Amino acid sequence: MSVRYPRPLHPGDRIGITSPSSGVPKELRERLAVAVRDVEARGYEVVTGRCMDGSGHVSAPAAHRAAELTEMLTDPAIRAVVPPWGGETALDLLPLIDWDAVRAAEPTWLVGYSDMSTVMTPLTLLTGVATVHGNNLMDTPYRVPEGLVSWFDIVAAPPGHRFTQIPPERHRASGWDDWAEHPDARTLALDTPGRWTRLDGDGDVDVEGRLIGGCTEMLCNLTGTPYLDSSSFARAHAPDGLLVYVEAAGEDALAICRYLHGMRMAGFFDTARAVLVGRTSAPGTPSLGQHEAVLDALGPLNVPILADVECGHVPPYMPLVNGARARVVHTATRSEITQTLD
Repeated sequence: MSVRYPRPLHPGDRIGITSPSSGVPKELRERLAVAVRDVEARGYEVVTGRCMDGSGHVSAPAAHRAAELTEMLTDPAIRAVVPPWGGETALDLLPLIDWDAVRAAEPTWLVGYSDMSTVMTPLTLLTGVATVHGNNLMDTPYRVPEGLVSWFDIVAAPPGHRFTQIPPERHRASGWDDWAEHPDARTLALDTPGRWTRLDGDGDVDVEGRLIGGCTEMLCNLTGTPYLDSSSFARAHAPDGLLVYVEAAGEDALAICRYLHGMRMAGFFDTARAVLVGRTSAPGTPSLGQHEAVLDALGPLNVPILADVECGHVPPYMPLVNGARARVVHTATRSEITQTLD
């Protein structure tokens, strides 16, 4: 069975904006407006949903958020859905989304990261529809570093499109821009050098599989539920195995170690041919660093483990397509990932 890719977007298509998790507070509404204007400048029509309130930890009651997301994902006039950002508890949407309706509808791109993993990864696993783990809407005004692509490039790509991303070997370690003071921030200052790191040993890596993954702190809550059944997805779509990626948002190394152990014991990594680990600014502890936490939990898999990949909460944001066929190459002088939308 083939992975299902939404049709490519063209100027004039509609992009829906809703907040399945956290909304946007008043002091950041100008940043939201900047991001919306950037989307419109590419020729797209923006449809903003009702679930956008930023006064609490969620934008609306769970039933309202689930209904609006389902509505946008099944509306044939909306070709992509992008949230302003992640949040904390999109988990409460999962039993309320009409998965049968989403599965039956023409596929629509869903884009985001962080708490959006709570929705995007299950969407791909349950329906076979590809999703884009990339930057959220509020990050969209930033210029894309050389060597990477944007989510705009992916959602406009034709079927079978192949694209290679070569990390810039620099990342941002100086924190976040103050969007309340600088809503038009567009320069993503990459102030610190850094390459991918192989954690499980030495030697080159050249491996292929279908991509699946997301934010560790979010996916670990789905352990043991039907929403994180990567093995069934692999049997249907990736008989040669998966390339699983995970990234830590902010929990310390001991917490990440526990989460990854639980996910491994529940079978999430059973068909992994390699594991990609996003670069993180999350803290270690006196007894355990973030790299050591990953190796402690996932070393028993006996597959290549590559850390410090640009797919998480530390900019730049390298988009990965859940469901895409991918090839990862890592040597002493070269790191790259090629994704194919087939």
